[in-house]
Amino acid sequence: MTFTLAVTLGCAPLAAQEKSQTSERLDDAADLFSEVMSAPDKAIPQDLLDKSPCMVLVPGLKKAAFLVGAKYGRGFSICRAANGQGWGPPAAIRIEGGGFGLQIGVSSSDVILLVLNENGMKHLTSSKFTLGADATAAAGPVGRNATAQTDAFMRAEILSWSRSRGLFAGVSLDGATLRNDLDENKVLYGQSWTGKQILGSGAKMPAEAGKLIAVLNKYSPRQTH
Repeated sequence: MTFTLAVTLGCAPLAAQEKSQTSERLDDAADLFSEVMSAPDKAIPQDLLDKSPCMVLVPGLKKAAFLVGAKYGRGFSICRAANGQGWGPPAAIRIEGGGFGLQIGVSSSDVILLVLNENGMKHLTSSKFTLGADATAAAGPVGRNATAQTDAFMRAEILSWSRSRGLFAGVSLDGATLRNDLDENKVLYGQSWTGKQILGSGAKMPAEAGKLIAVLNKYSPRQTH
């Protein structure tokens, strides 16, 4: 009995800490998107954003000091609600590896991915996929009114951007692998749900995602075709 009580008491602070970290990561994702979109000359083109059914936000992609060239990050994928009005609940993801480089001397950068079509959505709801191998990807254009009518953008399933030291630019993330973050989803939803079980499923919106969803709805409240 004493041992069981000690274990229970020990788990409670750990669960609270995990929930706090997840909530902070969601708020960081909201801040990332808000800061990028509030600079019109350096923002994601509005027409691309409004046509996109899903996106991925990774605040703080990091270099792994113990593995030369290794990179990893935790973030969230979010898709439009089934009717295209507003955004649905977020699913936690992990991103690992990739041929993209962080600036010399920079140990962390932020990453944004826009999914452009149904094929891209299928990859996003799989257990894992690799950019450039499983999903066609390209560096995204910058500027609220920038044109995206080029062959590279029209063929791509996913566009990608990175921000480090305040510089926001399209980057190639070929070789980066995205996978479900079941541990984080359990913190948010109480179940180790996959992205497919969350995205577009009508799952109850976690309170911790309120700030992020408000920001997304501010800049792109509905999907256009």
